[in-house]
Amino acid sequence: MSTPSAASGVAALSVARAGDGGFRIRVTGDWQLSHRVPSTADVERALSSGAGPVSFEASDLGRWDSSLLTALVDISELCRTRGVAVDRAGLPSGVQRLLALAEAVPEKQGARRAVEQPGVLERIGVATEHAVGAGAELLNFLGRAVIALAALRPGRVSFRVSDLLFIIQRSGAEALGIVSLISFLVGTILAFVGAVQLQQFGAAIYVADLVGIAMVHDMAGMMTAIVMAGRTGASFAAELGTMKVNREIDALATMGIDPMGFLVLPRMLALFLMMPLLCLYADLVGILGGGLVGVTMLHLSWTTYYNETVSALTLTQISGGVFKTAVYGALVAVSGCLRGMECGNSAAAVGEATTSAVVTSIVLIIGACGVFAVLFYVLGI
Repeated sequence: MSTPSAASGVAALSVARAGDGGFRIRVTGDWQLSHRVPSTADVERALSSGAGPVSFEASDLGRWDSSLLTALVDISELCRTRGVAVDRAGLPSGVQRLLALAEAVPEKQGARRAVEQPGVLERIGVATEHAVGAGAELLNFLGRAVIALAALRPGRVSFRVSDLLFIIQRSGAEALGIVSLISFLVGTILAFVGAVQLQQFGAAIYVADLVGIAMVHDMAGMMTAIVMAGRTGASFAAELGTMKVNREIDALATMGIDPMGFLVLPRMLALFLMMPLLCLYADLVGILGGGLVGVTMLHLSWTTYYNETVSALTLTQISGGVFKTAVYGALVAVSGCLRGMECGNSAAAVGEATTSAVVTSIVLIIGACGVFAVLFYVLGI
């Protein structure tokens, strides 16, 4: 940026008739991108009223940057198209040199082509095509994972057992804290909401049925899966995405090691095995949370609450909840690993992959929960 010794102020552009019948364009003030820049519409209107040589006066020009050059280039282009001569002697020498440099290389044709906004149907088509492509990628990735799983043989494990045990620890034992907190709060919330309504009918004892069935049938598994999607699924995506950026996955492929079997398979197995155990633990903690509300608010005894819960639950309901949670775990693992393996080669791409993994996991979990609800209703479970 050049800073001539001149008065500064608000940028302004004025046009006046000169003595030779032409136009004198007066440029004053500070021309900077951080401030409002005047339009060249007045110059265009003046030139449309009559042709004549154009000169400049910049004695009151203050600080300036590329915004001034852009305006002067537009004015020069306007004069060129109308066949009007331009005298730049009144401009600072630095501005004259930069304008000459800008005009030394002709502008590429189509460089200023306006971006056309797509129509509604086009946007719908693009979104549909993207959704179909994402679904195909998910199915392709899931198929490759199944092939890698089917290729496992005793004594020919494609991943290290120590890696599997480490991921199991991270996905299981280290997740007990957050799962305990969420499950306990969900159980207390269900019990409190049920107690407020059931007390009106003298049926407070059925709070145990409400909490037990809700936790075992849906809430424990779904909430655990959502928590693991934000905790473990995002971690999988970030880890694999970082390895992709650092070319570690390419190095494994170069050494003849299948990334699906070495990186993806242990993560899928760990989460698939740990989710049912976390679900059973969440069932227990949620029921205890509901029992706390029943004992303190409804004045039920722990024995009464326990007996009512046991009579309300069946082994089929518990098994169904555990089965659904295992499926949720597989979906979380597939989503996290898929987004990580698809990650781009930049730091920003790792963040995008992590966010996409969480969103994809939650969408798949909610969708699967709806499918299971209809399926279990048809089967009478």
